[in-house]
Amino acid sequence: MEGQRWLPLEANPEVMNQFLRQLGLVPTWQFGDVYGLDPELLTLVPRPVCALLLLFPVTEKYESFRLEEEAKIKAQGQEVSSEVYFMKQTIGNACGTIGLIHAVANNQRHLEFEPDSPLKAFIVQSSKLSAEEKATFLEKDESIRVTHESSAQEGQTEAPGLDEKVDLHFIAFVNVEGHLYELDGRKPFPIAHGKTTEDSFLEDAAEVCKKFMARVCDGDAAETRL
Repeated sequence: MEGQRWLPLEANPEVMNQFLRQLGLVPTWQFGDVYGLDPELLTLVPRPVCALLLLFPVTEKYESFRLEEEAKIKAQGQEVSSEVYFMKQTIGNACGTIGLIHAVANNQRHLEFEPDSPLKAFIVQSSKLSAEEKATFLEKDESIRVTHESSAQEGQTEAPGLDEKVDLHFIAFVNVEGHLYELDGRKPFPIAHGKTTEDSFLEDAAEVCKKFMARVCDGDAAETRL
C-alpha cells in the first residue's frame, strides 16, 4: 500500500477504548476481549453487542480467497444497504483505526459523542462520500492521525517500526438494518452475510468468523477482539 504508513494499533481493548475516548466518544459502550468463538465462551461476553473486530494473519490462502470472493460478488451481485458506512484503506497499518471507525459509524444510534468530538465530525462530514473519498478524507484528518499514533505507542507490546512488514489485519462486523456485514478496507465493498438481529448478532458474526478462519488462516491462530 503506497503513500502514508501509520504505526499499527495493538489488538488491546484498553488501547481501543482510550483511542475512542480521546476522539470524543462517550464511554457508555466499551470494547472487550472475546476469548473464543465456542458458544460457552460467547456467553461470557457482556450483552448487548453491536460490533465485532477480527484480527487475523494475512496469508497467501487469504489473498487467494479474497480475490475469488471479489470476482464472485462482482459476477453475481449482492444487496447492500445504503445505510452501511464503508471506507477503503489507503494508509498502511491503519486497519485498526478503520475497523474502529466502521464499528462506530454503523452504530451511531447506540452511541453518544462529546459536542466537539473529532470522530463524530469526521463521520458526519464523510458520510455521503464514496468509499475511496472517505479514504482520502482520512489521509487529511490530523486529529485521527495524531490520536492513532499516540494510541499505537500505548500498547503492552512495543510498536513495530513504520517500515516493518505487518501481516496482521483488522476487519469489522456490524449489524445494519437487520443484516450482518463484514467491513474490510482492503476489499472494494462491504460483504453481506445474511440476516441477523441485535440478540443473535454475536453468535451470527462468530459463525462467519469460524468459516472465515477455516478458509483463510492455514491453521494459524487468529484473534478476535470486540
